[in-house]
Amino acid sequence: MLQQTRNTECFQVDRLQAAAFDYFLRYSDAETGLVADTSLADAPSSVAATGFGLSCYPVGVERCWIGRGEAASRVLTTLRFLQQCRQGSDARATGYRGFYYHFLHMKTGERVWQSELSTIDTALLVAGVLTAAAYFAGEDATETEIRMLSEELYARVDWRWALGRGETLTMGWRPPGRFLKYRWQGYSEALLLYILALGAPQHAIGPEHYRAFTAAYDWTAVDGAPHLRAGPLFIHLFPQAWIDLRGLRDPPMRDKATDYFENTCRAIDLQRQYAENNPRGFAGYDRDGWGLSACDGPKGRQRLVDGRWQRMLGYAARGAPGGPDDGTLIPWAPGACLPFDADASRSALAALENRYPDLLCEGRFPGGFNPSLPGAGPEGWVDDRVVALDQGLIVMMIENARNGFVWQLTRGIPAIRRGLERADFRGGWLATRGTA
Repeated sequence: MLQQTRNTECFQVDRLQAAAFDYFLRYSDAETGLVADTSLADAPSSVAATGFGLSCYPVGVERCWIGRGEAASRVLTTLRFLQQCRQGSDARATGYRGFYYHFLHMKTGERVWQSELSTIDTALLVAGVLTAAAYFAGEDATETEIRMLSEELYARVDWRWALGRGETLTMGWRPPGRFLKYRWQGYSEALLLYILALGAPQHAIGPEHYRAFTAAYDWTAVDGAPHLRAGPLFIHLFPQAWIDLRGLRDPPMRDKATDYFENTCRAIDLQRQYAENNPRGFAGYDRDGWGLSACDGPKGRQRLVDGRWQRMLGYAARGAPGGPDDGTLIPWAPGACLPFDADASRSALAALENRYPDLLCEGRFPGGFNPSLPGAGPEGWVDDRVVALDQGLIVMMIENARNGFVWQLTRGIPAIRRGLERADFRGGWLATRGTA
């Protein structure tokens, strides 16, 4: 159940959230407004990280970590750059057909790492653009231009082209002209992508494509209740950082008499049960030591602190139950799960504080850690990066747990309502015409 009181304040949650917000001040470029994917020196921007940053600026204003004028100026810098940077089908452009490449050079905005033109990462960027525009609703020239640019950026994304003549949205495209092999089909973070593509003012896809997306859902039973499978936590969390899905049901959820919020609560409990059972005997796993998701990790065959050998996965979408799992945990999970199970999150945050006193880096959680491996302390292996997406989730989800702030903003975005309604969501806040 959503917690809206100060009882979310454990493990110095205010300070944790403030430090996470500060990431977007420290690791953004003053000229382009792009946000670095990680804290590593010379890391490129990811457009998803920039989308999270745009969504976090309103939280920062409300929490008095940044002035409204400065935040609005940062947002405008970013939107102007996104609107003016070159769109083209060649390999050095910033984007094409309104979409953006996954990774961009922080200073120039040019594509780096031969990355794909990413549909999901563009959706996360667009969600940030719309959220910022919903907040900066003033009459002055800066906030007026923010809203104008937001409309232009959203309108030029050619969602129909991204179908690649298929029933479901493709995962992306590479120059000079090849769609990626895989499509967004079955439950994933692309739930947000489909809602934005359905609600778009131009180039919107039809409801039949959402039905094709959900047709591949993989259901199981958990304690007699239907559960939509997805092992990594980020799949459940990304769409709900922006959209309040409590009580909202699309046709698959109505058929199973559940909703995505309840499904996420079950996913958290499944992770806690898995960690408590600890079938592979990893260090640090118990009812308060949990959190499996996509993250970087140690690589190769390594010896654990208990003497066993374990194949380490490097970067992987870890999940539970069902794996994969190599003992690497994501410490940001409890903070990001506060809106769904506040008691479990508070208990896990307290355990992190007590067990791993040197885990934080400048007040921020690293991308992951593995206490089953030897290290300088009980933390074991610790990622040397802080990851922008993790910090964005912490900022937004703590605020949603506190007062539903981001959810309130996105309820007032007509495109969000339109996308949900075209996907045939019913109930919850959609049952009222207001935004409260």
